[in-house]
Amino acid sequence: MTGETLQVYFLGTAGALPTPQRNLSCIMVRRGSDTLLFDCGEGAQQQMMRARTGFTVDAIFVTHWHADHFLGIFGLVQTLSFMGRTGPLAVYGPPWVRELVAMVDQIAGNDPGFAIEPRELRPGAVVPFSGYAVHTFPASHGLPGLGYVLVEDPRPGRFNRDRALELGVPAGPLFGKLQRGEPVRVMRNGSPVEVRPAEVMGEPRPGRKVVYTGDTRPIPDVMGDLCRDADLLIHDATFDDQETGRAREVFHSTAGEAGQVAQALSARCLALVHLSPRYTSPAAHLQDAKKYFSGEIIAPADLTMREIPFRD
Repeated sequence: MTGETLQVYFLGTAGALPTPQRNLSCIMVRRGSDTLLFDCGEGAQQQMMRARTGFTVDAIFVTHWHADHFLGIFGLVQTLSFMGRTGPLAVYGPPWVRELVAMVDQIAGNDPGFAIEPRELRPGAVVPFSGYAVHTFPASHGLPGLGYVLVEDPRPGRFNRDRALELGVPAGPLFGKLQRGEPVRVMRNGSPVEVRPAEVMGEPRPGRKVVYTGDTRPIPDVMGDLCRDADLLIHDATFDDQETGRAREVFHSTAGEAGQVAQALSARCLALVHLSPRYTSPAAHLQDAKKYFSGEIIAPADLTMREIPFRD
């Protein structure tokens, strides 16, 4: 697990309407050999072509049932069918996900060649994967909605090579066993002795964390410990701070409010997304967020890929 890549592709960063530069909401996360989509706005499969990501999608997580966050599933299913997919596709989301999948099946008109499996989620749900899990929290958008947190399992602590040699462990395969958590036996002063991993391994280190809010008002108290210390916080920033009243009215956040959430939750990097089509530049959004958040802030262009490194 310690060598797995974690990449985030910003395939769609627009608000409710697309623009020539920004497509509708779609975030792809590649973790090792797994590929997850968080929201799937209209035209997502075209963005995947432009980003050259391929179409190996293991699961789709939808935040809520506004059309700009899920209409791309219909086209994506057709594309996957034409490409000969046979394995099932899990679609996760809040209540109504079963109705959505039934609608996709109905509109397709024929068997796509693979099963589309609806998985209804509630706040506090955990979807386990190998080496990580996706957690949910409730968004505040005027209708049932979810935010998602990808959290890796803890990583092993650092291996103390010098201490292992002192304890009589020869360099080689036994080092690997200790690092995998297995005790080993060595000869010391002519007698067999067991060396336990705890004697040569440091404290476990946290895995990486990516948070995606979907559309929401700022809710740092609700996000709490689950979202704290994220390596990347992808937050609704539909408006700049001049439109705070409008943001409250339609259950969205401003860039400054996103910055306040990032600061409160000690995020390492804040990505501002879901920008309203009224803005031709994210410059004001970046300035507003910087008033409150001292960490790195980005307003990623569509097709941007960000690699999430290990903290140490």
